[in-house]
Amino acid sequence: MPTPKRLRDLIREIRSARTAADERSVVNKECAAIRDSFRDQDNTYRCRNVAKLLYIHMLGYPAHFGQLECLKLIASPRFTDKRIGYLGAMLLLDERQDVHLLITNSLKNDLGHQTQYIQSLALCTMGAICSTEMSRDLAGEIEKMIKSSNAYIKKKAIICAFNVIRKVPDLMEMFIPSTRSLLNEKNHGVLLTAVCLITEMCEKSPDTLHHFRKLVPQLVRILKNLIMAGYSPEHDVSGVSDPFLQVKILHLLRILGKNDNEASETMNDILAQVATNTDTSKNVGHAILYEIVLTIMGIQSEAGLRVLAVNILGRFLLNNDKNIRYVALNTLLRVVQADYNAVQRHRTTIVDCLKDPDVSIRRRAMELSFALINSNNIRGMMKELLHFLDVCDPEFKADTCSNIVIAAAKHSPNKRWHIDTVFKLLTMAGNYIRSDVVTITIQLIAETAALHAYSVQQLFKAVQTSYDQQPLVQVASWCIGEYGDQIFSGNVEDEEPLQVTEDEVIDMLEKVVAGANSAVATKEYAITALMKLSTRFTHTVPRIREIMAAYGCNTNMELQQRSVEYVTLFNRYDHLRPALLEHMPLIVTHHHTLENGLDGMEENDLLGGDAVSRTNQQNLQESTPQQSGNILDILENGQPNAPSESSKIGGSADLLDLLGDLGPPQPVPNNLVPVVPVGQLDGLLSPSAPVAPANNQMNGSAGIQMTAFEKNGLSIKFMCERDQTLPCSTHINMAATNTTPFPMTDFVFQAAVPKSFQLTLASPSGNTIPPMGTGSLTQVIDVNNPQKQNIRMRLKITYNHNGSTVNEMGEVNSFPPVLWQ
Repeated sequence: MPTPKRLRDLIREIRSARTAADERSVVNKECAAIRDSFRDQDNTYRCRNVAKLLYIHMLGYPAHFGQLECLKLIASPRFTDKRIGYLGAMLLLDERQDVHLLITNSLKNDLGHQTQYIQSLALCTMGAICSTEMSRDLAGEIEKMIKSSNAYIKKKAIICAFNVIRKVPDLMEMFIPSTRSLLNEKNHGVLLTAVCLITEMCEKSPDTLHHFRKLVPQLVRILKNLIMAGYSPEHDVSGVSDPFLQVKILHLLRILGKNDNEASETMNDILAQVATNTDTSKNVGHAILYEIVLTIMGIQSEAGLRVLAVNILGRFLLNNDKNIRYVALNTLLRVVQADYNAVQRHRTTIVDCLKDPDVSIRRRAMELSFALINSNNIRGMMKELLHFLDVCDPEFKADTCSNIVIAAAKHSPNKRWHIDTVFKLLTMAGNYIRSDVVTITIQLIAETAALHAYSVQQLFKAVQTSYDQQPLVQVASWCIGEYGDQIFSGNVEDEEPLQVTEDEVIDMLEKVVAGANSAVATKEYAITALMKLSTRFTHTVPRIREIMAAYGCNTNMELQQRSVEYVTLFNRYDHLRPALLEHMPLIVTHHHTLENGLDGMEENDLLGGDAVSRTNQQNLQESTPQQSGNILDILENGQPNAPSESSKIGGSADLLDLLGDLGPPQPVPNNLVPVVPVGQLDGLLSPSAPVAPANNQMNGSAGIQMTAFEKNGLSIKFMCERDQTLPCSTHINMAATNTTPFPMTDFVFQAAVPKSFQLTLASPSGNTIPPMGTGSLTQVIDVNNPQKQNIRMRLKITYNHNGSTVNEMGEVNSFPPVLWQ
């Protein structure tokens, strides 16, 4: 048999291939030769062939046929064979394949080998591919090796234990006794791995976290020795002593000090010392300071220490490195709620970042600028943000517009300033404005009766110079239709009377309806405004009738239908026209309407039409109840609203039986406030509009509001009511809000109840909760309680937030007796 090709020759041949086809030909030819070699009993070149196969695997070609050859090399007594065999096992094997279980015995033998390098190979391989079964079988050997006197073996055993605990958290208790003494080690490698292991344990188990809080003084002492010790060439990086170990210790201190005053007080002095003594001229110093800031903000630190942390981020903003500036902005956005005043001191620097050439920095600066707006700085900040809107990239304009409207609604000093700001927004942003801004602006004008004449005149002048900005034209058309009789008013403060005739107003609206660049929604606004002007104007009624008749044959079905209906109103019901087209009553909104875009109110609610019936039909379609999943499915990350066989009758595993291995339940505050429920469209339409209630059975009944879950900016509230027609049924309206600066996406709310109950969950209103409390996600829950027991409910919440996936669980068992007795 010919001598197999060497690895370097194979690499050279593959690199010399001119095309992908040539490369595949070389690889396929070599794989065939390797297969033939594996069939031969001679194992002289097995190590070389497996090495070539691993290179082929790294290029993306299939190499699974070499798995058993890796096992043979692992069983070989030669170190060179074992090295390639274990490397092949780490690359070609994983726990999804049963083959990997065949090396368990070899691993056990090599973990006890006399040569430390063979022990090291076994530890690395186990840490990389260990499965649940393998972890349970070999955890005892790992625990013994952690106690080894050899620092080289000890640190690798600790990292292996780290991976074992991550795979099988139940094995944590086995490693706790051997972990206690690791912080007394002098070897920095052992210390670093020990801190990583303790961190993982504390994150996995609250009980373990409480146990390790007694180590805080010891960790503080280690950190102090690091910053006070002299130059150590072995651990020095750019003049900083072992920055990797410092960062890991700071991370662990942040975990141990969270919500614990005693531990936080113990570490306050050392945190201040590290923050002031760390060299800021090198990037490694910035890494430590960044971790210091996160630690200070994550524990119960003193007010002065928090100011110091924010000032560190302020210095980061002045750094020439754009990565450091981005980190500073991102961190300030996370801590702004913790110390609002300290962040405010750096407002000028943050606003300057809006001009940064880097798009990521501009986005973070924009988000942080909106978070810093308050009633005192609203005027100055709004000037900066409107300037930013004028020059920013198109991708920023939509978000900037929506945030400006929300900020103006929250902090405007007066209505005149508020309306002027929104009008500037409409003229500057063009068609980048979202439809909810149009609705909010109309609502703002409608509720400010003293400025109706001013608003309609300003909008008319703005539209005269720009017909292509659809949001501006829509708002102007609605206002002219409603308040067209005030367009000629000369009693506007600080404004000269508008010199315009009725025909010029009609010309403007007709140009909008006939414009080729006008959107269909804009034309609907304009044609409805024309119809309303037939009762506001006196000399142009015949012309308006002609316009309506002309559009009765329009190819657009919506325009055609409206025109035909309006012509019919002229012809058959002309005596009713003034009453039907009178001024719309003020739309009654909830306290957060301006932030939520009129609670989802559609354009047709403002245009007139059958929006009520369409909305209610949609609500009826979306509210089809589905049985909730079994509690066991929920705990295993089952899909929401997808019932298993056991849940089709509403049953689920006993709630109390499941609490045993989940640790103590999370306390959930329950603030009960009796309120009167509001229907889905209540208050949004005129009193004469036929509003269909969202749930006829519950209409008119009193309800109880309670907070079911509140953590990390997420708040879930229940509106609970007894069903009057079904005495054993409780109707719950769930509303989730988000007070953080980032949206919560892919939001999934799941609930489960004991066997004696039956639970149904309707489809949610969406899967994203907007940031800063600017909207809510709702879902309907029905609980059938035939035995009239105390209602108990287990919650599981999953969502993505600021680039990370969050899983939360909670329990609600404080439902008032009036809901179930």
